[in-house]
Amino acid sequence: MAAGEVENIFSDILDRAKELDPVNTRKWFDNLSVLKLTGGSLEIACPDDACAQFLQNNCRIAFTRAARQITGHLVTVSFLPNGHTQPDSSGQRRPDRPTLHPDYTFENFVVGPSNRLAHASCVAVSQTPGNVYNPLFIYSSPGLGKTHLLHAVCHEMIRNSGSASPRLLSCEGFINDFIQAIEKGDLAGFQNRFRTVDALIIDDVQFLSEREQSQEEFFHTFNALYSVGKQIILSADSPPGEIPSLEERLISRFNWGLVARIDPPSYETRIAIVQKKAHLRGLDISDEVAGFTARKVHANIRELEGALTTLYAVSMTTGREITLEMAQTALDGQIEIAARHIRISDITDVVARHFNVRLADLHSKKRTQSIAEPRQICMYLARQLTRHSLEEIGGHLGGRDHTTVMHACGKIEDLDKADPKMHAVLELLTGQITQTARV
Repeated sequence: MAAGEVENIFSDILDRAKELDPVNTRKWFDNLSVLKLTGGSLEIACPDDACAQFLQNNCRIAFTRAARQITGHLVTVSFLPNGHTQPDSSGQRRPDRPTLHPDYTFENFVVGPSNRLAHASCVAVSQTPGNVYNPLFIYSSPGLGKTHLLHAVCHEMIRNSGSASPRLLSCEGFINDFIQAIEKGDLAGFQNRFRTVDALIIDDVQFLSEREQSQEEFFHTFNALYSVGKQIILSADSPPGEIPSLEERLISRFNWGLVARIDPPSYETRIAIVQKKAHLRGLDISDEVAGFTARKVHANIRELEGALTTLYAVSMTTGREITLEMAQTALDGQIEIAARHIRISDITDVVARHFNVRLADLHSKKRTQSIAEPRQICMYLARQLTRHSLEEIGGHLGGRDHTTVMHACGKIEDLDKADPKMHAVLELLTGQITQTARV
């Protein structure tokens, strides 16, 4: 088969794979090239090892199906970093290197007020591991970027030192490895693997909760690494002291270094995230579409990615440009489903707690400014985040009529546009409400 014909076939396979798997399609797919397409075997050269692993773990089935559909034959697909030769038949990667997501780098992380400290601390420890912020503990609600930062630290450590051996894994992975070591009678081997790394990075460390033997082993692993100046980075969904059934000695050690929180992103940060994620997928979206998506999707970054996947899929299947009208139509069902999870009681609970007022006061006839404004904010947010009618919202807030609710919504909307402080409060409350509704 001539080289030009092979290239054309591979181009068709690549286009079909993008159609079959819009969720995992990335802009860097255009940097893939064909090494070999003969005898039922397709070897694809990837930009680096992280890209090859991403494709192997997430896209192999889509590429295999695409190759079969284009060629009419069953084709075995392999992904090779930088055009290297085929790995050994086991397909296993080197044990001293973690499997990293190619998109999760510092360059692709959008920094805003909600995550600035966590980002800066991760950059610092990636440049001088073990010297600052050790341990580093990052916590947030799900989907706000913790895992992205952990991968970015590993990318940077490996880039700065080709011989670096950071070990990144989930807490569940640590526990499973420990259990297997016990079953095999190989605790010495387990300890050697985890206590000789340059950095130990554990995601979702809250899963140590109620696992006494795993906590004991992790305690000694922590001490062994810390005593020789090795970097330790942990993430969780709550600060150390709020992880249930966690031993006090571990809580104490987790607090030795820096504890950094990530909050839900502001509207402006969400716009930047949408634009960044769209660029990574090779999507061309306008500022208008980015703004609409960021305003409608509040909960977390994963939901923003889900919205972009929807837009990509609709654009690919219909051949239509991603316009504001198309985005409104495509995302309407997705946003409506998300809104069903939010109750007016979720809104009143969060608002009452933020303004330190009683729920009974929000439902009362009191008209003092300290009560009236939080009540109006409840009405505005209920209109924005739920599918309840004006009458239903008024009924939930002291039996007020629809004209009162309409007036309140108009007033808060005007303040949102004119007063930066009110805008910030509404963004904060929206993030807290959407997170609470999904717990």
